[in-house]
Amino acid sequence: MILSRWVSFTPVARSSSESDELFRRHSEFRGRLSSTCRLRSGPCCLKSKSSQDEELESVAGLSILGSEIPWEEKKTWSTMAFYMFCLHIPLSFGGLSMVSGILHQRHLEPQTQVLSLVLVQMVELSGTVFLLRNTAKPQCKSINFLKGNDNDNNNNNNDSNEGRYWVVGSALGLACIVGFVFLTSLVADQLFGSKAVHNSELEKIMASGEVSRSGCFALYCLVAPILEEIVYRRFLLSSLASRMEWKKALVISSGVFAASHMSGEDLVQLFGIGCVLGACYSWSGNLASSVLVHSLYNALTLLLADSV
Repeated sequence: MILSRWVSFTPVARSSSESDELFRRHSEFRGRLSSTCRLRSGPCCLKSKSSQDEELESVAGLSILGSEIPWEEKKTWSTMAFYMFCLHIPLSFGGLSMVSGILHQRHLEPQTQVLSLVLVQMVELSGTVFLLRNTAKPQCKSINFLKGNDNDNNNNNNDSNEGRYWVVGSALGLACIVGFVFLTSLVADQLFGSKAVHNSELEKIMASGEVSRSGCFALYCLVAPILEEIVYRRFLLSSLASRMEWKKALVISSGVFAASHMSGEDLVQLFGIGCVLGACYSWSGNLASSVLVHSLYNALTLLLADSV
């Protein structure tokens, strides 16, 4: 055994021509081997790139909201509190009382009431835009309120936005809201008994004339949806989703949205509606999607009230 090992490694004397021939064959073999390795490595590289793309798509998931927002993360709740106590509650719940005091009328006529609500909501919308612009980072004063991804360098989210048609998402969102409200209404009727779902005050305003009817559509289908989507989706949901999982941010922002209406009997439905609106915004990255769904649902409600 030891002898055979030594014999196998003992150099054998060869002529120069034999050495040249061996060197030539060795070079050809190495060339073939390297070309074979290159051919085999090609598909591996392609597979790796494809796997990387699939991984990026899976990371994007349902939400494409960016991690960069125009506002400081630590000021999210302080800004929200300022909006609630200085703009939303005084104007949305006390606006008509202020108008009554200014006009010295204890009871406002339906036409005056709806026009006053439109004016009050426009003041609240203007104040909200002013607040959010002035609390933004110095480099983000010119905020695009329709955009959900503020990180221009985030190519993954920008690529994920391609092919996501927000109109299609809006149609699905509206169908989900209508179905959800219908089912929850049936369950509520079974548990607590059926009751009239019509808003007599709203029906009275809608029936008072064309001006009042037009004012209601302007209020509930234009001003209010834009205001609420800017506050609860563009600001609150985007701010929360930048530092936590987007599903948790969706639940929290929808809870605040439902609570802000201060309607205990409609709390569950408002929460569900907020979740659907937030999902539309998160999926499309476009605030126009949730604004459209919000507007169409309110328009459907007004049409039902007007048909009674």
